[in-house]
Amino acid sequence: MSEGPTLANTREELSGLLASARREGRRIGFVPTMGALHEGHASLVREAARHADLVVVSIFVNPMQFSPTEDLDRYPRTLPDDLALCGANGVAVVFAPAVEEMYAGGFSHDRVRDGVTVHPGTLATILDGESRPGHFDGVLTVVAKLFGLVQPDVAVFGQKDYQQLALIRAMVRDLCLPVEIVGAETTREPDGLAMSSRNRYLDPAQRAAATVLHRALCAAQVRAAYGVASARWAAMSVLRAEPQIELDYLALTGADLGEPPENGEGRILVAARLGSTRLIDNLPIHFSTPSLTAPAGSTTEEGGS
Repeated sequence: MSEGPTLANTREELSGLLASARREGRRIGFVPTMGALHEGHASLVREAARHADLVVVSIFVNPMQFSPTEDLDRYPRTLPDDLALCGANGVAVVFAPAVEEMYAGGFSHDRVRDGVTVHPGTLATILDGESRPGHFDGVLTVVAKLFGLVQPDVAVFGQKDYQQLALIRAMVRDLCLPVEIVGAETTREPDGLAMSSRNRYLDPAQRAAATVLHRALCAAQVRAAYGVASARWAAMSVLRAEPQIELDYLALTGADLGEPPENGEGRILVAARLGSTRLIDNLPIHFSTPSLTAPAGSTTEEGGS
């Protein structure tokens, strides 16, 4: 059993803890999180360990990626449990800064707008970016800050936040940041629900209903052999059968989040609310040209983008 990670709360403490590793040429892996860790995060840590000599995890609930109406204050803070999970998975250092450590003078949306931030570009205006304006400005700005402080050789992000992963890869490419980005598979519960810190907000009935997201994506995967419209129809049919779901979007795209190909690899992404809890999920999907044997009704254009 690991003795547990060393906790750093300031930039100076973090730099001191990593200085010897850098001098020794050890490869540093990094997993940025907002805490409330679960097995999905543990899988990211294990993936980082496969690419690095030591792993750093950050735990920081970033106010910049929440709008004033979102659940910043409600977001769970579980640092003791998070440290235990990190220790059980061989994390060397946990960086858990205060807001003032990451945003000089404290955080306010007005102050941040007057400062230097990362502009995420047009990819941030669709899907979650359309539903949560400014969200990805906050994500990329804090990730850039954390990259500057940790200076990792490799950073691991989950594919559950597929648009976030795509934007971080674009930022690293466009800003010439010297870090390798690894996208790790989504970790799921036995019934298919993607693991998320927000799942704890669901009551038992909502938790049971939430499985509809994965079932809808899987239905689309099966029907994608008949084309994009058939895949969308299949997913929407499943989603409409669950009255507790309030659909935000269902989108079928290319692997790069552009237009879906007639033939080739793409992505299907969904976001929905159950009560006050917003969940997202996605899966890879392979499209084929519609055949003459497509199921009746399955070419109807319904819902999503």
